[in-house]
Amino acid sequence: MLEIVLDTETTGLSVKEGHRIVEIGCIELDNLIPTKKQFHCYLNPERKVSEKALEIHGYTDDFLAKQKKFNDIRDEFLEFIKDKRIIIHNAEFDLGHLNNELLISGKDKIDNEIVDTLVLARNKFPGSSTSLDALCKRYRIDNSKRTRHTALIDCDLLAKVYINLIDQKEPTLNFQNDSNQSIDKNNLNYDYFRKIIKPTKKEIENHDKYLNKFLKKNYF
Repeated sequence: MLEIVLDTETTGLSVKEGHRIVEIGCIELDNLIPTKKQFHCYLNPERKVSEKALEIHGYTDDFLAKQKKFNDIRDEFLEFIKDKRIIIHNAEFDLGHLNNELLISGKDKIDNEIVDTLVLARNKFPGSSTSLDALCKRYRIDNSKRTRHTALIDCDLLAKVYINLIDQKEPTLNFQNDSNQSIDKNNLNYDYFRKIIKPTKKEIENHDKYLNKFLKKNYF
């Protein structure tokens, strides 16, 4: 299955206030493994960046004025995401801005299947912080390069968070053939599995018997 991890940076929060996109980043996943295919561009928003947005991503008006406009990259972007599921953290925000750009350029809204990792995280960890940084900390994902919000770095981090959120990442040790040799930590492989193994009825019964015996022995 091909999926796209997507992130945008903007001039500000609200489309209703005329804010526009200044950066789009996309990373393609094939069965949850990143491919070499990426889409990335900076954009001329044709308006000033708000002070708050400038603090977040650091893209100045002078820098953005030299970049392409959305119309210049629109078709290439649409072709890149065509028929692929899109993974976004806080999808309402990014889709709102992307659909606004498409509306301005005379195109229909994005109709891809969307997975919002913010919703996944809130359902999985109710009451806990579900920001990208918080999820990186929870899953011990190195986000030290994220000194500012930039689309491609955020996509890379989100891809790792997404795989953990849907419980598809399992570590497997790559042991050497010689049992007398020590394990080289640099040779640890991390594979991705979709198969879920459920316990048999007999295994569940044995587990229940063990728990009953343990509880009687230790608490009664």
